[in-house]
Amino acid sequence: MKHFWIILSMGVMCFTNLFAQKPDKLTSAELFHEIQKLNFLGTALYVAAHPDDENTSLISYLANHDKARTVYISLTRGDGGQNLIGPELSELLGVLRTQELLAARHIDGGEQRFSRANDFGFSKHPNETLKIWDKDMVLADVVWAIRNIKPDVIINRFDHRTPGSTHGHHTSSAILSMEAFDLANDPNAYTEQLDLTSPWQPRRIFYNTSWWQYGSQEAFEKVDKSGMVKLDVGTYYAELGLSNNEIAAMSRSQHLCQGFGRLTNRGSDNEYIELLKGDMPKNNNVFEGINTTWSRVEGGEAVGNILYEVEANFDFQNPSKHIPQLVEAYQLLQQVKDEHWRTLKSQELKNIILAASGLYLEASSASASATPGSKVKVNIETINRSSPSVVLKEIQMIGVDAKLTPNKTLNDNQRENFEINFTVPENTSYTSPYWLKESGTLGTYTVTDQNLIGLPETPSAFKAVFKMLVAGVEIPFEKEVVHRYSRPDKGELYEPFAILPEVTSKIDEKVLIFADADSKEVQVKIRAGKNDVSGSVSLSHPSGWVVIPSSVPFSIAQKGEEISVAFKVTPPDTESEGKIAPKVTVANKVYDRELIEINYDHIPKQSVLLPSEAKVVRMDIKKSGEHIAYIMGAGDNVPESLEQIGYQVHLVDPNDIQNGDLDKYDAVVVGIRAYNVVDALKFKQPILFDYVQNGGTMIVQYNTAGRWASQFENIAPYDVTLSRDRVTDENAKVDILAPEHPLVNFPNTISEKDFDGWVQERGLYFPSQWSSEFTPILSMKDEGESEKQGSLIVAPYGEGHYIYTGLSFFRELPVGVSGAYKLFANMLSIGKSEVKKQSNVKG
Repeated sequence: MKHFWIILSMGVMCFTNLFAQKPDKLTSAELFHEIQKLNFLGTALYVAAHPDDENTSLISYLANHDKARTVYISLTRGDGGQNLIGPELSELLGVLRTQELLAARHIDGGEQRFSRANDFGFSKHPNETLKIWDKDMVLADVVWAIRNIKPDVIINRFDHRTPGSTHGHHTSSAILSMEAFDLANDPNAYTEQLDLTSPWQPRRIFYNTSWWQYGSQEAFEKVDKSGMVKLDVGTYYAELGLSNNEIAAMSRSQHLCQGFGRLTNRGSDNEYIELLKGDMPKNNNVFEGINTTWSRVEGGEAVGNILYEVEANFDFQNPSKHIPQLVEAYQLLQQVKDEHWRTLKSQELKNIILAASGLYLEASSASASATPGSKVKVNIETINRSSPSVVLKEIQMIGVDAKLTPNKTLNDNQRENFEINFTVPENTSYTSPYWLKESGTLGTYTVTDQNLIGLPETPSAFKAVFKMLVAGVEIPFEKEVVHRYSRPDKGELYEPFAILPEVTSKIDEKVLIFADADSKEVQVKIRAGKNDVSGSVSLSHPSGWVVIPSSVPFSIAQKGEEISVAFKVTPPDTESEGKIAPKVTVANKVYDRELIEINYDHIPKQSVLLPSEAKVVRMDIKKSGEHIAYIMGAGDNVPESLEQIGYQVHLVDPNDIQNGDLDKYDAVVVGIRAYNVVDALKFKQPILFDYVQNGGTMIVQYNTAGRWASQFENIAPYDVTLSRDRVTDENAKVDILAPEHPLVNFPNTISEKDFDGWVQERGLYFPSQWSSEFTPILSMKDEGESEKQGSLIVAPYGEGHYIYTGLSFFRELPVGVSGAYKLFANMLSIGKSEVKKQSNVKG
């Protein structure tokens, strides 16, 4: 069992030090709030499927009103969503959304956990979801979370009783939670976990219902609520100066990549939770009947007697007055036999002692990163800003054999600085999300270390343990090694200290399309992780492809410097696809990773190491036309993909479009969700339709139904009704409804095989109705559903053509799906002869 408490301690540090790279500095009122939470021994677990599924109002209420330890487990990290703020998609989007969740929990007071389930895209039914996820694996993860977190109450975001009525991931999260509620206390279930944890039975499980479950507020008012608990989550926290719903809105607004920034609000606001299992609380308190006092644990009453007195007589002017009592409580807490609560509450109490004493401890690396085998200097800052005596006995580094023994008294408000130098051990793991270190499946990440499963991020490689004598008692305080620096335009900044390879490489174009047998020059970028790196780089390639030269020597003088080397890549004469991958050799060691850095103001900088590679595709593709105007929407990589097959793509700002400006282009393409996010389009519809009427081609990619401004009567020159129709099975059979239509004949002949190899889905938000002027081209459906014919519709308008498509070209083109390229080329070529249209556009 001893390993479990190491795991739990790691988890507590990970959760309590969210945003550890930027230390919290509590006011007296915030410190008092933390003491109130310290004196509550109850835990709630909130369960849902994705980042942004969580009810931040309820999480904040439980954490700040009830003062409970409140944990949100999002079964996935949200890889399958879109990104409104940057280029990250798939696993990189999952990293970004993980950090947005941590930012949200830092605000609302909750903690964050995950499972190994992957967000593989929209799923219509839990049967499909649980099959792709590997139900038993994800269920084991939920049981593992319950056994470790030991919640008294569980609250499901979604209803397990309504399969098929919402996203399959949503319903699956509730199904798994219900099963885990019973299994977590079964010693015969997932016995391999019991060397590291112990069975646990939660008292109650609820469903977080609302009026939308019943269709309207009026219908909900008539529902029998005798089995529900009503909570007013609009309560005001005087010690924080904020209403609960203000905190919830600020938390919700951390999901910026999903466009969830919102206004704060105030006032009474009711939430309802329906009891599913367990005993019904006798009042509107989810913890009613559960002992949440210090008497809950053997030996806890003595601790509570001290801490309740501190809370009752807290000195807001001089919190350090309570240091002797807090230290005495800490000593008694170490004698408590319940290791679960002892570990959790010891960490909380140590954080409170730090804040009450004004004790500031920091371990900051002089550089942002280092490599295995390199030397690191860590700058130590310590200061005691209170009168009680504090002695710094020792600073011990975790992760390396290095320490200092100052044995120095820290006098009131006198800063003491130290320096620790060490060499990074050669076997130190690189800094990267642990769940991406091995290849996973469509439905799950591969994580074999049970200790890591569920953690929000990879534990830091190095930490500093400050052994302090506070009021005569030795207390260890742990701080992650970070990198603190400043910028003239930003001020003081913190970021994680990263361990990176000596050298990384990348090919910017992740998919290289060869439309004929001509060679292409491929640039490989090499980045040094330390000074004075030299070696050679080669490019592995599929059989039948030719790469010249076979190897290129390189030398880089400065850490962080990046150089490029060129290879000539020649495809075979026939269609072929595969991968090319740089292999960088330094001192007989081969490096094959690409470093991706994700850096936004609202999250800590993330270093992600993935295989360095690019897909190469030799396809026989024809096109007509040359110059394409592209109006970007929510963000996609379609323009770069079209350039791969020879188009010159011009990004056009709709604010700048005037009458006649578009006539020089062979086609105008509108990016995904443009009508949802680009306000200027509402003023430019007449100009766009005039362009089509005068002979142009306009292609509009998917928009979400009903989410554009009221000024839009329609996004097409004829009536079109968008719906939520979608086909989520990327392998769904596709029938060609109009086999003689130019869209499937010119300049490329499209057949069913061109829909092989699609990823994640066929498409989404198809029109459900359209005027007779439109011709539907394709038909497809998910299993057990009716045929959907709105994925691609086209209508002549004047002398030109208008096309609306919900097909997921934004997913298919960037990963090199040949059939998607051919179909898009046909869309761009409609109405054109085989002779390329001449234009006066400058390249």
